[in-house]
Amino acid sequence: MLQVSQSSSEAARRFIAFVNASPTPFHAVHNASVRLEASGFKKIREADDWEKTLQPRGKYYFTRNQSSLVAFTIPPNWKQGAGLSIVATHVDSPNLRVRPISKRERIGYLQVGVETYGGGIWHSWFDRDLSLAGRVVVTQQDGTFQSKLIKVDRPLLRIPSLAIHLDRNVNDNLKFNQETEFVPILGLVAETLNKKSKDDKVSNATAASIQGNHHPALLSVIANELSVSPEEIHDFELHLYDTQPSVLGGIDNEFMFSPRMDNQVCSFCAVDAISTYVSSSNFNLLEGNVNCIALFNHEEIGSVSTSGAESSLIPSLLQRLSPTPALHSQSVARSFLISADMGHAIHPNFTSKHEDNHQPTMNGGIVIKTNAKQKYASDAIGSFVVKKLVERKGGKVQEYEVRNDMACGSTVGPMLSKLGLRTVDVGNAMLSMHSIRETAGSHDVQNAIDLFTSFFEGFTELDKTLTVD
Repeated sequence: MLQVSQSSSEAARRFIAFVNASPTPFHAVHNASVRLEASGFKKIREADDWEKTLQPRGKYYFTRNQSSLVAFTIPPNWKQGAGLSIVATHVDSPNLRVRPISKRERIGYLQVGVETYGGGIWHSWFDRDLSLAGRVVVTQQDGTFQSKLIKVDRPLLRIPSLAIHLDRNVNDNLKFNQETEFVPILGLVAETLNKKSKDDKVSNATAASIQGNHHPALLSVIANELSVSPEEIHDFELHLYDTQPSVLGGIDNEFMFSPRMDNQVCSFCAVDAISTYVSSSNFNLLEGNVNCIALFNHEEIGSVSTSGAESSLIPSLLQRLSPTPALHSQSVARSFLISADMGHAIHPNFTSKHEDNHQPTMNGGIVIKTNAKQKYASDAIGSFVVKKLVERKGGKVQEYEVRNDMACGSTVGPMLSKLGLRTVDVGNAMLSMHSIRETAGSHDVQNAIDLFTSFFEGFTELDKTLTVD
């Protein structure tokens, strides 16, 4: 049996607390910000002229649209033109999202219209205790507007499966229409009619568009959670999430059973690593690159958005730190990016889905992901760098490459490599990726933290020993 070390167990428990508090990208970015500020990071805003106020040993972060985050540290003798050592991840996961007009009613049931986001294993969402989380735009007392986070901590919704007596072939061929047979139920019409006088008062006070677009009962839940009146609600983005908490599992707690591990594991590890690194004695001594983490949104749907990896987040940071063409080019040449996203562990019941010599295991160490068609951005140089960094911490490395007769996924690495940044794609091995309940190794949380810490501490010196061009 695998014996999990105390540090690995503690890291896994810290992650579980993070993911349980982060049902949406908005919450993940908020909780990452809280951790960074506790470690001395100062929030800056893209709209401000912050370049002129950067200080040696400074720690800074900024967010965009509440759903992406960039944090960076300034070395003691930093000069413009220095490179960036970047760990890039994403905070979004496949889920269901409430439609702009969600009000649906059918044969006595109140239903909520939802849209699928990303490539989820959608059958895993049936018969789960679902609730809502996201952000809501509300009116402030002074007449201004604010976007507030919301997380309803009780089951509100359910997508009931069809009884086997009504579909005898369900175990042989499960198929369902995602538009008509995948609609959550919120309650019963009769129950809301019994509270008609109360709901009428709420509805009549609510903005006409909101009142017409969503069930008054749903708006009442949102208002109560935020301690506002329904008429103060102007719009929202709400995601469905499973209320069952993430947990450690397995005979020796060697597993984590959780939603959203793709890719909140790597995002948490990046935040944890840079937060711990700035508290160490090495932080005041190390010179060279600006150390940076980037948590992106919308990777699961292509990264093309203002907060995705194909946005201006990294190009803007590079430009603001090294503003002239020559300095910018030097910075890019000196930079290195670790694209960190979860990978596929070998499955004991489906071993044929992996190439014979590339079969990563959970708790087996960092996985380097390679693809000749550049679905992953790794090459020999990137692999060498990761192996040396892992070696510094006494860890292990695994290799993953997809079979020739299977399609290969991708992540943020290839699109960011187009900036000219040297890039490698890595991750932790997991099972059931994109299910509502995924499985990963608890020891691998610390493995990822160790890699990222080693990267922040040791890349600049390692890069001096490597000659390529």
